[in-house]
Amino acid sequence: MQTVEELCNLKSHEGPVAARPLCTRVQDPSLTIRAQLRSRERRASECVRSGAFPWSPCQETDGSPVIDPWILRIREESVLDNAAPHAGLNESTTHGTSLTAVSETAMPAADPREIDDDPAPVKKARRSTSHLKAVPETLAQRNEINAASDRFMLTIDRSHAFTRDDLEQLGRTFLKQESLPEKFLGFVMVLLGNAFWKRQFLAVPFERRMLLLPHCMKHAEGCPAEYDQFGLDCEKCGACSIADYKVRAEQLGYKVLVAEGSPIVLKIIVEGYIDGILGVACLNVLEKAIDKVLLAGVPSYAVPLHSGDCKNTSLDESWVWEVLDKYEPLPSPETTSYIPLMRAGNKLFTEDFDRLLPRIRSTTPEKARSPLGLTEDIAYDWLANGGKRFRPFITLAAYDALTREGKNATGDTVSFSDPVCRVAMAIEAFHKASLVHDDIQDDDLFRYGRQTLHRTQGMGPAINIGDYLIGLGYKLVNSCRGDLGTDIACDIIESMSNAHIRLCDGQGAEMAWKDSPDWAMTALDALQIYALKTSPAFEAALYAGLRMAGPMDKYNDLVPQFCRQVGVGFQILNDLKDWDGDNNNKMVAGQDALSLRPTVLLALALQSATPTQRQEIRDILESNGEDTLRLARLRRIFTATNAFQSAEQLVEKSRARAEALADSVESEALRKLLYFFIDTVLAEEPNSGKAPSDNSMLISLPILAQV
Repeated sequence: MQTVEELCNLKSHEGPVAARPLCTRVQDPSLTIRAQLRSRERRASECVRSGAFPWSPCQETDGSPVIDPWILRIREESVLDNAAPHAGLNESTTHGTSLTAVSETAMPAADPREIDDDPAPVKKARRSTSHLKAVPETLAQRNEINAASDRFMLTIDRSHAFTRDDLEQLGRTFLKQESLPEKFLGFVMVLLGNAFWKRQFLAVPFERRMLLLPHCMKHAEGCPAEYDQFGLDCEKCGACSIADYKVRAEQLGYKVLVAEGSPIVLKIIVEGYIDGILGVACLNVLEKAIDKVLLAGVPSYAVPLHSGDCKNTSLDESWVWEVLDKYEPLPSPETTSYIPLMRAGNKLFTEDFDRLLPRIRSTTPEKARSPLGLTEDIAYDWLANGGKRFRPFITLAAYDALTREGKNATGDTVSFSDPVCRVAMAIEAFHKASLVHDDIQDDDLFRYGRQTLHRTQGMGPAINIGDYLIGLGYKLVNSCRGDLGTDIACDIIESMSNAHIRLCDGQGAEMAWKDSPDWAMTALDALQIYALKTSPAFEAALYAGLRMAGPMDKYNDLVPQFCRQVGVGFQILNDLKDWDGDNNNKMVAGQDALSLRPTVLLALALQSATPTQRQEIRDILESNGEDTLRLARLRRIFTATNAFQSAEQLVEKSRARAEALADSVESEALRKLLYFFIDTVLAEEPNSGKAPSDNSMLISLPILAQV
């Protein structure tokens, strides 16, 4: 069985014997060598995001609509998550083409309170990808390339999912082998992805599949269908092919969405409703696809549209029918997946929640409204709802990696003992508590698409609910000491308590800076705060899973160092995302900047600014003028000082260091999980307002696009 790099004939710079992983960026020797099957993704959307999505009802025999339970539930959550009004700025910017070197003192280091002097990876000038998205003009040529891609992928190892970087390398090798022009690269990458996943997609039962259709397939002039917040409600008039696919797919049992795509699809998958995706989209949309659906190991298949003009578009309809109504079961899945573990983490807060964490004072609606039951009721609701539940997933996945070697496929069901589940729930309780208190201290407006607790319940009750969640977390861990062993429970509690102290140190430093700003702040100062504010939560989650699996001798140094790099990089990305608003949380673009927080963007701008620019920054942040104008002025200075570019360099540095630490892990399952951790946490928003990455094609496997 050929591996990806064997097929592409890549050589390592370390010598002729060692194989260089495909997804290592060959042109940049400063980046680490990852294991062959690492999961790397550069510009993907978040693993799970809440939002409205199009839905379509099934029909009873009498013609009346019947809405599936999956639609009712996700629709309800979507409405809830989007109830708050969008107040953010939609202004986008190109942060310039020249890069400014980051100060040598401004780099994340091995010690959480210190920064070392390693130079940041240098990023080359960004490039456009529009010239790489041509579709062959004739059906004969498209069919010929499709058949060749199937042959090309026959010998590829299917034990692990690959990534966008892998796919680009394979695509370029394929183009060279078939003597095809580079302009077909995006098209070829989609077909190679199809060839990889086709057998596994066809093995998914119809009722476990989703069909995604773009609204641009409708008849532009005469379409009678109306749009609502859930997308296009097809009238099935017969003027276009949407109804043909939709009717047949629903007859087979598919879930059908008619839209360009939706960020809620992974959430639907994690909820357990579907195991495979059939999507139709143009290459422009596929370029922005949700890569982490692929990284997680979800079988998917795409049919590219012939153009991206979004009006009366066409496609090779035979390609859709070839897979739409075909079911070919496999003896066993071929590719491992994190979906079962995500579902297990999600299950803790849905069907297993009441059993694992029974209510005491709010057992009935009447008691929940009483003074004694109100705190428990609100705290339980806050814990059970909202968020990606990524930290409990990390705890379960780390435990799974060392006890079962992480060998799970998309349709598998993974279960854990109640003690392991309660520890994972404790991690989420601590995280939710920190968010309640952080929102109060920063006076944030929104969290999880809703108003923050201190705005709905009041300052005092919100503080109390946060404290309650902290106590609840420790209670959950302590309740497991008889099953896990006292030593393990105590070690986990010690890890969590240390995480709390460091988090408070970081949050305290931020509040102290806001009360008395130091305009000589450097990137070093900001990164020290970041290392304390964000890394401890990741560290506690990873440590808990590994400690429950056995002794920590091999990982005592690795865990804090790895989580420090990931946490710092995540916080910098959060700074960048703040400039575009956040549909899940704060929703107001530039809120962090205007609230006078010691962000790394501000520090980088101050370091590179002229005296005049530095004074203007102070004037902007110390004034009470109109927010839109203040943000525009601040954005102009950040752009002129290359603060955005320098911050992106720091993210690349954090990513490279985290990968180096992951490379050193002996356990393949744990190493693979750490790569997935990196790619999930350090994935940038595709709508971030920044130009595309220079070193990787932004074409992905077929799923759907952010909207």
